[in-house]
Amino acid sequence: MKYLILIHQNRGARDQFASFPPEVQAAGMQAYYDLNAALAATGELVSAEALADDSTGTVLSLKSGSIVTSDGPFAESKEMLAGFYLVDVASLDRALEIAAMIPEVQAGAGDVEVRPVMDTAAMA
Repeated sequence: MKYLILIHQNRGARDQFASFPPEVQAAGMQAYYDLNAALAATGELVSAEALADDSTGTVLSLKSGSIVTSDGPFAESKEMLAGFYLVDVASLDRALEIAAMIPEVQAGAGDVEVRPVMDTAAMA
């Protein structure tokens, strides 16, 4: 079963991380590299990416029959979607176990949401 693990980060977390000494930043990034390597080794990692700041995003919507775009950020919130993992695992319990290893959770710098990916083949 595939699960999308969404990383929600406090808005100031990236600026705070940038203010840390280089060795602290390196250790923080190493936690991601280690998690990625472990999941790749087990074959559970489908994809993982960090996302650019939400101010760089664009939303498309239909207004009066025409597609219009608007620039981000899109909602007043304390958090933003910072990245994701797409994993293919045996159970929700395993997906939750992986989510608990995300550095934001370990550091208290954000929340992680776990959602199953819909099997759209069943819709055909």
